[in-house]
Amino acid sequence: MFKRSKKALIAGFSVAMVGGTLISSSLLEAKESPDSSQETKLEAYIKFTKILNLIESQYVDEVNTTTLINKALKGLMQNLDPHSAFMTTKDFKDLTIQTKGEFGGLGIVVGMRKGALTVIAPIDDTPAYRAGVKAGDIILKINDKATLGMTIDEAVSLMRGKPKTSIVLTLVRKNQPKPIKVKIVRDIIKIKSVKPKIIYLDKDNKEKLLYLQITSFDAHVIDEVKKAMQKYPDAKGLLIDLRNNPGGLLDQAVGLLDMFIDEGVLVSQKGRDKDENQVYKAHKNGSNTKIPIVVLVNGGSASASEIVSGAMQDDRRAVIVGEKTFGKGSVQVVVPIGKEGLKLTVARYYLPSGRTIQNKGVTPDVIVYPGKVTQESNNSIAIKEKDLKKHLEAELEKIDGKKKKAKDEKKVDKKTTVTKEDIYKDAQLKSGVDILKSLILIKGGK
Repeated sequence: MFKRSKKALIAGFSVAMVGGTLISSSLLEAKESPDSSQETKLEAYIKFTKILNLIESQYVDEVNTTTLINKALKGLMQNLDPHSAFMTTKDFKDLTIQTKGEFGGLGIVVGMRKGALTVIAPIDDTPAYRAGVKAGDIILKINDKATLGMTIDEAVSLMRGKPKTSIVLTLVRKNQPKPIKVKIVRDIIKIKSVKPKIIYLDKDNKEKLLYLQITSFDAHVIDEVKKAMQKYPDAKGLLIDLRNNPGGLLDQAVGLLDMFIDEGVLVSQKGRDKDENQVYKAHKNGSNTKIPIVVLVNGGSASASEIVSGAMQDDRRAVIVGEKTFGKGSVQVVVPIGKEGLKLTVARYYLPSGRTIQNKGVTPDVIVYPGKVTQESNNSIAIKEKDLKKHLEAELEKIDGKKKKAKDEKKVDKKTTVTKEDIYKDAQLKSGVDILKSLILIKGGK
């Protein structure tokens, strides 16, 4: 993990039962704005203290000072941006779970989109995924509580709970006439961040593509990708699937890029504080610049996923296929304050070309919408000679009562192989495979 001033950076979203661990101490020192004088600051502090004392002494119910301060801080951070937040002791502990790859909850990634709590992506093979929650769903209610005006952290806290307990989400879904209710049973979420599979290019299963589905950028991504590359060194091309990947650790995104790009800027970040300005560059050692690459993205691809896809696009190292990404390009650090903490936006990410992904996202080179692939037309009545011959042979077998022995076909392990049926059920995947085949041909692959 990249460490700078005892900080670690994340490039991801709040997950129902997922957070990120960032450590800093330098931000505890307040810095004076050039536009405000010490006198103006003092007046603002005095005003806050007066109001606090007034509430404590005259509010209809007795209130705890610590509770009042915590609520004030939550409101303050909420009004900065959707990703900054004040964390209580419980929130701070929960935030450390993300990089461990195992946590309790629903398995959905949430973010704020135009003020609405929105599902960025359901995590594969989790309770939310199995219950049918989809990327783009707006969470209107969590059980009986409306999410309007609720912060991301408050919503995530409500969705957390003991395994085997249930929760009901009321969702607003595109093209649905009315909100739908989905019951989800909480469970321990175990995430395998990298899922490698093989796509065979020929009937003899000799030539292959390596398909890497990366579900999140946790601390294991680089190691897992290296293992997959070492296991299949003869793969003709690489298909990286970042669809519905909400992001994660910055160093893993940079490390993945460094595996396939050998020079130049990979990503940079710029903030108000010059100490936050960083440039991450590629290294020649160990970089594979030869293998053709296609990257799949969609509206659920965010932050670290956008850094990887955007940098590869700028470097012309890969063809990006799918739908426009989410557009989350801000940097957060977590500052511990005793047993509590602040998650604070301190900078923005910039791609090698200098463009930002904040509120813009990455537009694919080839836009493909989700859906199934039509394999043959229902209106087609064309009959080829080989089809007629097979048909006649089958009819002769019926008469003679004989069965011809077919060639033994190699069995395919669906856990490690993307089948033809899988490809034709996924138009984006099919387009990615076809484009990768073309890249292989252009580079001289057979």
